[in-house]
Amino acid sequence: MEAPGRPTPQPERKEHPRFHDRTRDLPRHDTNPHLQAHYDMAPISIPAEAAWRHRGAWDQVFGREAPLHVEIGSGNGFFLSELAARHPDWNVLGIEIRYKRVVLCAMKIEKAGLENARIARYHAAFLDDLFEKGSIAGLYVNHPDPWPKERHESKRLISSWFLHDVAAYLAPGAHFRLKSDFRPNVDRVEELLGSEPCSSLPLRITGRSDDLSKGDTPWPDDIVTNYQNKFLLKGEPVYGIAVEKSG
Repeated sequence: MEAPGRPTPQPERKEHPRFHDRTRDLPRHDTNPHLQAHYDMAPISIPAEAAWRHRGAWDQVFGREAPLHVEIGSGNGFFLSELAARHPDWNVLGIEIRYKRVVLCAMKIEKAGLENARIARYHAAFLDDLFEKGSIAGLYVNHPDPWPKERHESKRLISSWFLHDVAAYLAPGAHFRLKSDFRPNVDRVEELLGSEPCSSLPLRITGRSDDLSKGDTPWPDDIVTNYQNKFLLKGEPVYGIAVEKSG
């Protein structure tokens, strides 16, 4: 069953992307100051106009064949860079929509000398522009926007349509890991996978934590994100849930 409710129109994907960078030809006062910077930091930073061309060919971007691990919403790049540093045998790709954050991620990757990490500017609603089905070995989302009010339903990343994408683009046996300071985000994964149209997806929950600070992590070798650390210092919990695609 197809999942409704994507936050943006979904025209048929042909030989062109459905998400674009702003043109660099705009008047200076109307141009995001980080737009040019995210072009200048190539090849670590991959603009939208280039990212979609790598669909099915990410090994060429990294210059080697390796399991592809993807973080959606990489923010300032703390998790992305640490994941790549801990796993030099993985190809690690971040997806981020904001120009400034793309630049910050690229700067962290460059400073750490991580040849196995890249950051692409793209929209999470168009993952099929970037990936072939069954091509991702690990998918990570850390602290997505909560959008707590019901009228914000169409803006939520943790949704039926997103879990359908998780099932489509993960390889058999691959994992999806969500970390959030907003408990309803984690609850929603359980609720959605327990009801239609998601209950028939080949996804199973392998672990959950209602307080990662206690060491009760549903995955090994937890990476404490910069945002997560702010909650730890305040003594407030951060939640996590792990999901695996069946083989």
